[in-house]
Amino acid sequence: MKTQRNSLSWGCWSLLLLVVGLAMPPATGQALSYQQAVLLAVQGFNQRSSEANLYRLLELGAKPEGDENPNTPKPVSFTVKETVCPRTTRQPPEECDFKENGLIKECIGTVDLDPAKGYFDITCDQLKDVSLGGLLKKGGQIIGKKIEKIGKRIKDFFTNTESMEEAKSV
Repeated sequence: MKTQRNSLSWGCWSLLLLVVGLAMPPATGQALSYQQAVLLAVQGFNQRSSEANLYRLLELGAKPEGDENPNTPKPVSFTVKETVCPRTTRQPPEECDFKENGLIKECIGTVDLDPAKGYFDITCDQLKDVSLGGLLKKGGQIIGKKIEKIGKRIKDFFTNTESMEEAKSV
């Protein structure tokens, strides 16, 4: 009787382990870090791009807070900059120097941290020229026009005042 009880207990444990094993998803590896997922998205951008040169990660936006589930797509924002390496090279973009005055693109979208999925949906647009020199030049032109208008008004004021005084003296 004791033997039957032990074998029944062993059978229940075996069944329980089988059910738990079937219920758990298979391990596909660890989830990617936020930065690793973005680097894969940059790699995908380079593969789909029709640009002559590769792009490399320039700046990574802040990691979104909250949902830690690797199966949920995460919002991302980052900038990439054109490198000196041609797109046909086998060299990783991380080993390429940035191109002097290379194009900079701002990218937004979503990435999946599950390495088995490798999902990303990214859109990259070229940044407008917002250099300090460009802003100063445009600002200087606007200020110059304003000063020119003020100077014209002052000149008109004194011309009108002068002609009024001449009319009084006659």
